Amino acid sequence: MNKPEPVIEIKNLHKSFGDLSVLKGVDIVANKGEVISLIGSSGSGKSTLLRCANLLENSQQGKIFFDGEEIKWTGTGEDRAPADANQVRLMRTNLSMVFQQFNLWSHMTVLQNVMEAPVSVLGMEVEKAKGNAHDYLNKVGIGEKWNSYPSELSGGQQQRAAIARALCMEPSALLFDEPTSALDPELEQEVIRVIKDLAQEGRTMIIVTHDMSLAADVSDHIIFLHMGLIEEEGSPNSLFKSPKSERLQKFLSSTRAA
Repeated sequence: MNKPEPVIEIKNLHKSFGDLSVLKGVDIVANKGEVISLIGSSGSGKSTLLRCANLLENSQQGKIFFDGEEIKWTGTGEDRAPADANQVRLMRTNLSMVFQQFNLWSHMTVLQNVMEAPVSVLGMEVEKAKGNAHDYLNKVGIGEKWNSYPSELSGGQQQRAAIARALCMEPSALLFDEPTSALDPELEQEVIRVIKDLAQEGRTMIIVTHDMSLAADVSDHIIFLHMGLIEEEGSPNSLFKSPKSERLQKFLSSTRAA
């Protein structure tokens, strides 16, 4: 059996905003080809954890490894920041994030949105980036919308364009922050289908989601966060069918009732 290859590894992560402690010592490993879902109530620290993993937020304590390389820091506590800008840039090019709000550039066509980063960040030739962008737009089911502007798309189409944009960077891993929560239920299904396809391809992903059926369907491992700590974690089968902690039982009951 092959030894797991950690793509993202987080050890004893702490994050505060002023006096508010949001993450209180969290450990996560996402191995190559693994899908991790983060679930929990609003304010439990899920999105903050994702933003710390991508260095969009600076944590005050703990270690972050990406593809086996430890992120270097300077300073301590509130003054802690990444020490090597080049290391951060390389990490970001290999770790694509899909946000709740689609964050597409309104003045660019869908095709231009998807090919912009490979050209400007990776230095890819325009024609190659254009071909890749068309391929990924077809992959997410909106190939015919390549010449449209974001305002001409539905929310589901915009989110699929954002996923195509993330994929066009050919990242080692994908981070999804509530990718369906801004969508109507009908449009939500379009995006869920794409995420399921990516999971079946063996993409490394960490997904923050309120959708328990999505988490159950695509995840290899699920982490339930409560007040900045991991309350319980395990396979979808163990967490959803026989939750051990009372907090997780209550959380799952509340999501089923919603």
